[in-house]
Amino acid sequence: MLPCNVLVQEIAPGQVEVSAVDPVASMTAIDNPELKMLAKEVGTALQKMVEDLA
Repeated sequence: MLPCNVLVQEIAPGQVEVSAVDPVASMTAIDNPELKMLAKEVGTALQKMVEDLA
């Protein structure tokens, strides 16, 4: 389930939308504390990447 999918799409000429799956949310059904910690790290990195695009 990791790495998470990232979707980049042009929604209008010159306007791009970037979205990503929340890795923490996708890991809720898995009972693995180490994987959940990794999911938090990945989520933080994804969020920073998206924010840096703005």
